[in-house]
Amino acid sequence: MRKIETLTTIELSAWIQQAKLQAYQGQVTERIPQLAVANSDWFAVSICSASGEDFSAGDTACLFPLMSAIKPFSLLYLLEHLGAKTVFEWVGVEPSLLRFNSLEQLLADDRRPRNPMINSGAITLADKLPGDNACDRTQRLCDWLNQLAGCQFKLDEVMLASVRSAPSQINQAITENLAQAGYVKNPEIALDTYEQICCLSGNVADLALLGKLLACESKLIAPQHRRIVNALMFTCGMYEASFQYALEIGLPMKSGISGTLLAIVPHQGGVACYSPPLDNAGNSPGAIAFVKALSSGLGLSIFGG
Repeated sequence: MRKIETLTTIELSAWIQQAKLQAYQGQVTERIPQLAVANSDWFAVSICSASGEDFSAGDTACLFPLMSAIKPFSLLYLLEHLGAKTVFEWVGVEPSLLRFNSLEQLLADDRRPRNPMINSGAITLADKLPGDNACDRTQRLCDWLNQLAGCQFKLDEVMLASVRSAPSQINQAITENLAQAGYVKNPEIALDTYEQICCLSGNVADLALLGKLLACESKLIAPQHRRIVNALMFTCGMYEASFQYALEIGLPMKSGISGTLLAIVPHQGGVACYSPPLDNAGNSPGAIAFVKALSSGLGLSIFGG
């Protein structure tokens, strides 16, 4: 295994070029109008290492909403504030066999959310975030992350308006079922909070800083909570494709439908990618290709190089 700070600019450039070719296998999502206008050629990478040696390349000025990449951090926030025992009374830890927004999966599980990385689990946890309303909850989470990681996320109001203009009937049905089963107390606030935290936006450098928070020991986050989040990212973060990438890449990862991908290199740092085209599972093939090349080239898999 090589340290990520030994990465050379030649390697970085070569792996990005390879990854860009893979990006064309995907398509930019059309479900949310504001996401649909993203340029399929955009590609950005940022690596934030424990040593302070950072790397970035590509369209690094691009701002994007975290979408589902926020899920590990709403989980972390609640673990820190309420503890694991309480949090896992509301959600499970089992990988999902179906899509990230599968109502069928929820119903098959007697309406108990299978894990925090799919929509049912994330909506449930959004219901538990501290705050009087959705705006208050979102701002508290955003402020907490920015303070801890040194990033500069903020709510993208235009993106949020776009999300609200094309409401997800599946998410509404999931929320209603969660409320009926008693996992969600206030369905309207829960869904509104979930949509808002998904619209927290920044660039790849901001996302890499969040990754460093999960990768490296610090006095700011309890070690057991970092381990829990990393473990669930590893087994559940790429939805039904999580098993495949556990084998191929061997790193905890979390994707979002804006084209985001965050990979954690334990004890070394965070790797953030942005490439808008998505595959059928809702993951970015370009971003995955880059992290796969990086992991293989430097021997970063948690199972050894």
